[in-house]
Amino acid sequence: MPIWNPEYETMPRDQLEKLQAKRLKEVVARLAATSPLYKKRFADAKVTADDINSLDDLSRLPFTEKSDFRDHYPYGMFIVPMDQVVRIHASSGTTGKPTVGGYTRADMDLWAEVMARTVSSAGVTNQDIVHNAYGYGLFTGGLGFHLGADRVGATVIPMSGGLTRRQVMLMEDFGATVLTSTPSYSLVIAEEAADMGIDFKKRMKVRVGIFGAEPWTEKMRHEIQEKLGVEAFDIYGLTEIIGPGVAVECPQHNGMHINEDHFLAEIIDPITGERLGYDQEGELVFTTLTKEAMPVVRYRTRDRTILHADKCACGRTTVRMEKIMGRTDDMLIVRGVNIFPQLIEKTLLSIEDIEPHYQIVIDRPKDQLDTLEVWVEASPRLFQPIDTRRLDELQTRVSTELMQTLGISASVKLMGPKSIARSEGKARRVVDKRDL
Repeated sequence: MPIWNPEYETMPRDQLEKLQAKRLKEVVARLAATSPLYKKRFADAKVTADDINSLDDLSRLPFTEKSDFRDHYPYGMFIVPMDQVVRIHASSGTTGKPTVGGYTRADMDLWAEVMARTVSSAGVTNQDIVHNAYGYGLFTGGLGFHLGADRVGATVIPMSGGLTRRQVMLMEDFGATVLTSTPSYSLVIAEEAADMGIDFKKRMKVRVGIFGAEPWTEKMRHEIQEKLGVEAFDIYGLTEIIGPGVAVECPQHNGMHINEDHFLAEIIDPITGERLGYDQEGELVFTTLTKEAMPVVRYRTRDRTILHADKCACGRTTVRMEKIMGRTDDMLIVRGVNIFPQLIEKTLLSIEDIEPHYQIVIDRPKDQLDTLEVWVEASPRLFQPIDTRRLDELQTRVSTELMQTLGISASVKLMGPKSIARSEGKARRVVDKRDL
């Protein structure tokens, strides 16, 4: 299996760690000189770039939180003038305002490089035709994968999501050999093909699938591989760091290799913030080492995982991260979109005739996309007697408001008084029925 950049992906660990320490020192110096936020944080921590001489000094640096992006929305995390920013992407935020990521031309080149490594890890070459069903737009998935496939010289079909029947037709007609999408959407494609009377494995040339943007299990991997006849690869990325391209599985399927020459990973105790060693479960934290527009230091992802540093049989020496085991906060990922329950609550409580009793129900029916339901009690006066017209109008309004706020559709069920179970302790606001 080809390795896109053997110099860095197979670099001996002692050399890699020296490179990381050098780049860490440089990024701290640059942030101290250009970022009001980090200048103050470093001063409060009594640390300067001169104090950073090895990776052991990483713990002296302060953390960056998701709230920092909210507090400095939209461009306050950028450290270059806007005339150097050539691309903006964004993901869902906790307040309805998106988390913004900016890129210089050098950042775009970096992104193309790590995405070339990503698709190459799955065996994609210039002989492939890549059917890209990740969403294009502010979401980083579609354009991120487009960059990587383009960099390795593959033919790219920029489909984006939706219009599944048409996707199936074009996958066959255009001879696609690679599918990139969310894992749940790949099963929707498989189901649609079956409904069309198409034996996907016999009639399609697709041999590889690269899936991410939402949590999925080994059971789901086996189901995808069985129904599509592909080898399924997992990826990891986030807007605050670069988008997809942070980590990807190799053919060993024994964890996702992190592009450590650009993204310095560590595991911390989510309660104490203490750094943990390899092979210990904790919260994943990233420092960008080469980003220009928006470097971040010790960004707390709130994702729980384990890092392994032993050399992989594929030849890569970069650390591997296990599948995400959960979150240290209450963020949910539904159909590739970050959903914060507190944002749903804020939206609901801003609407007249809605009571402060609700429940969020998430499910993933077999071979279908995630479903998001919001059950919420309406004012008792709408049931004394039942005012069907006003209830219908209210349901439409709630659905519209949630769609505008979340950027994803939710099925709203208006409930009568005391329909949702009360709790003497912490209310159970979220019911996640997915097998994750």
